[in-house]
Amino acid sequence: MRHWFRDQHFRSLLKNSSYLAMSRGIAAVCSLATLAFAGRGLGVMLFGTLILITSYVRAASGIAKFQSWQLIVRYGGQGLAAGNPEQFKSSTGFAAALDIVSGLIGMLLAVMILPLVAGWVGIDRQYWWLAILYCTLLPTMGAASPNGVLRALDRFDLISWSGTLAPIMRAILSGIAFLYDAPLAAYVAIWFVSDMAGDMYQWFLAWRELRRHDLHVGIRPTLKPTTLPGAWKFAIQINLAVGVQTVWGPIARLAVGGLLGPTGAAFFRIASSLADSAQKPADMLGKAFYPQVVRMDFTSKKPWNLMLRGSAFAMIVAVIAVIGLLLGGKPLIGALFGKDFLGAYTPLLVLILVPVLGVISFPLGPMLYALGRGGGPLKAKIIASAVFFAVLAPLCWRFGVVGAAVALVLATAVNLAIMLMLVFGEYRQVRKG
Repeated sequence: MRHWFRDQHFRSLLKNSSYLAMSRGIAAVCSLATLAFAGRGLGVMLFGTLILITSYVRAASGIAKFQSWQLIVRYGGQGLAAGNPEQFKSSTGFAAALDIVSGLIGMLLAVMILPLVAGWVGIDRQYWWLAILYCTLLPTMGAASPNGVLRALDRFDLISWSGTLAPIMRAILSGIAFLYDAPLAAYVAIWFVSDMAGDMYQWFLAWRELRRHDLHVGIRPTLKPTTLPGAWKFAIQINLAVGVQTVWGPIARLAVGGLLGPTGAAFFRIASSLADSAQKPADMLGKAFYPQVVRMDFTSKKPWNLMLRGSAFAMIVAVIAVIGLLLGGKPLIGALFGKDFLGAYTPLLVLILVPVLGVISFPLGPMLYALGRGGGPLKAKIIASAVFFAVLAPLCWRFGVVGAAVALVLATAVNLAIMLMLVFGEYRQVRKG
């Protein structure tokens, strides 16, 4: 393994992901503290309602937003590498326009649809107004172009620390709300304010970096990217793929809430949050991997070696985290949330398989996007999501929250299998050519 660290690309991947690791570590601790304060302050039922309200808006954001940062990284990053700042400006303008339009449309649709689906997903009528209030955050929540600007300019340090503002702020305010026995509305307001502050801070950092690099002049929001070939197709494929991915996050929690009620949603949220902590190494490497690999020559061995080394490194770290959760998960849940939430431990034992699969799959999507095969991840996620929905209800009715966990693991395994086949096919084709 020592010779891996002589690889400049691998060192760069570790450097950028280390910035994210430090911030994600802080964010993870703050997130657990926030959930603990909210869980103890609200009780299982109201805590589940809070999770359903925030998950509804997160689901709307995931479906509506265009993952515009990937446009800036792909087109803008290539433009900067080729000494063509105008291509960077064009991609940034296109990304900003997508953020604005999709955010506004997403907000309007989320508010209009809420009365039709609230009862099905477990949000009681008396709390609709809180969900509508939270929906007004969608225009900024769905904006990803600031993140793309910072990635393209290789400022992962700024991305990292800007990502800690909302979790730290939310943890502090939730602690205060817990001490003063605040109602559900106060917690929803805390989520709203902290999310807004985090979004606005990243916009500020992106604008500051654009000015520092003298790239701010000439950026105009536009939905006609005439100088970016294939930009609309790429944006739609990315949006659909990530929109389908929300099935396994916010939409999964909403579906569990509809099938098992707010209590089931609360247990599933806690279990999935703890399991996600073991997947953070893969997530962080994935965020740093795409900007790195998109600039590489795929006819050489370098991108493929980087993919394998990144997966191996993530697996080592994830296994340590998984062992920690297996040994200390139950006492951790009891200490943080109280004995009323110990029902989350058994589904956690099942969900622990998700990060194990995740560390294998994290470079596969970026590899396909960099190869111009954006339809591949979309197909994999559609098939895996179909599997998830097909088995979710029967498993929930038979095994409760544990059944929901099994459904998520099955869907993740299907997604991984399809992605592996697609990447292996691309490898054979590229290397043969």
